[in-house]
Amino acid sequence: MLWITNANIITLDASQPSVRALLISRGRVLAAGEAVDKQAAGMTAVEKVDAGGRTVLPGLTDAHIHLEQYALGLQKINCETDSKAECLRRVAERAARSAPGEWILGHGWNQNNWMGGFGVAADLDQVAPQNPVYLTAKSLHAAWANSVALQRANLTAVISDPPGGSLGRDERGQLTGILFENAMGLLESAIPEPQISQVEAAIQAALPGLWRSGLTGVHDFDRRRCFMALQNLRARGALKLRVVKGLPLEDLPHAVALGLRSGFGDEYLTIGSIKGFADGALGPQTAAMLAPYEGEPHNRGMLLLDAEELFERGRPAVENGLSLAVHAIGDRANHEVLKAYTQLREIEAGMPGYLPERRLRHRIEHVQVIHPQDTQRLAQLGVIASMQPIHATSDMLMADRFWGSRAALSYAWRTQLEAGATLVFGSDAPVESPNPFLGLHAAVTRRRVDGSPGTPGWYPEQRLNFLEALQAYTTGPAYAAGWEDRLGRLSPGYHADLVVLDEDPLNCAPETLADLEPVGTMLGGEWVYRNFD
Repeated sequence: MLWITNANIITLDASQPSVRALLISRGRVLAAGEAVDKQAAGMTAVEKVDAGGRTVLPGLTDAHIHLEQYALGLQKINCETDSKAECLRRVAERAARSAPGEWILGHGWNQNNWMGGFGVAADLDQVAPQNPVYLTAKSLHAAWANSVALQRANLTAVISDPPGGSLGRDERGQLTGILFENAMGLLESAIPEPQISQVEAAIQAALPGLWRSGLTGVHDFDRRRCFMALQNLRARGALKLRVVKGLPLEDLPHAVALGLRSGFGDEYLTIGSIKGFADGALGPQTAAMLAPYEGEPHNRGMLLLDAEELFERGRPAVENGLSLAVHAIGDRANHEVLKAYTQLREIEAGMPGYLPERRLRHRIEHVQVIHPQDTQRLAQLGVIASMQPIHATSDMLMADRFWGSRAALSYAWRTQLEAGATLVFGSDAPVESPNPFLGLHAAVTRRRVDGSPGTPGWYPEQRLNFLEALQAYTTGPAYAAGWEDRLGRLSPGYHADLVVLDEDPLNCAPETLADLEPVGTMLGGEWVYRNFD
């Protein structure tokens, strides 16, 4: 039994939004509010925690993360640099302490932030001539490789572009070392895959950092190897994180054959949605657009799944109780996904035992730019808007440059919230940091941490207040997981997942939200991180 008292507890329970005390038993909130102190004072087997007036929030969930890639990425070169020269310097530094022939991996570059744009294989050849080098872009929709890596993958100028991808070529038709979308897989097949045990160890090593940022749950979209590692951690009681596990679209036939359904599992590891990709990304200009990119009259991006194909491929999921989560960034991709969801909802409504309140929790991942005629359709269809606030502040210059006036409806959280859609927020780590306070700051201010572009922020009409943003990290993800009756609030019967802060985010200056650091994180009544007396 645990008694937390003298606290400013933001419950997200409309019946009592703020309380001073919680009583926790067997991993759940037993009681909350004024009567708790009197009730707990008469108990003998109770541990008292005086919070010293600190603020307590429900535990936070990152609703879109690539857990394996993030965990393994902590071992990679950080290529998120202001210049190509600095990125190359870091590669040279890693090459100097790597054995000849050893793979050098990195992540995070963005050619839009570099003078001269994309690098080429020859740049990497100069700093790492004896090692295969493979660096993924910040968007994870492009990569940069050197000549040794291209040779390891048997990629030459005569290789044709794969469906849904392209190999960068110069004016002579020779490979530049840049790979887009599905072409990345041609090279990645040559990189030795990590063992499940390595992924397991990497995730376990990453957990303390997630706890220190206030995360008690994630919705993961990595693949089978990550799922196996998570199962191993769960089996030995080491998975101190609530994970909703997405499955890739190509594995849908196997999931159906096994009889898996969304929600199968326990409250630490459960099946989520089937994940598909409708398009690419803004960074490499592969997001599928209804009209061309600004200054690129022949480029409308890459549509990887149109409405017809998504309907045909998604129908078995719906008919077998599996929700869908579809990556859609461009306005055309979002339009096609919404068309498919309209048809899939009709299929679902005709199934035996259908109840509107229990319909599948379909999602669109990112919803980065949407056509004005589609803004109401997520709410109308009951489709969750799974968005990443930090993308807006990272991408705003690119959005203005490549989308022009269309950027007014990009990262449009307020538009979706007022339409009635459920918002869930995440980071897309390793694309961005999984620190949810960076996301909260972006959602509330529409500004970067350095303050740019200044007050009142970028398209400030899309800003949220703190409580609205907080719900997208708490009650929203709980609803998406089907856990709204047990997670996301600090109410009796709910899991005792919580975060302790020295400051009250409701009463601090919005620009300081990015600097907030939890001093305690609890999962199921157990302190997984505590740094206060």
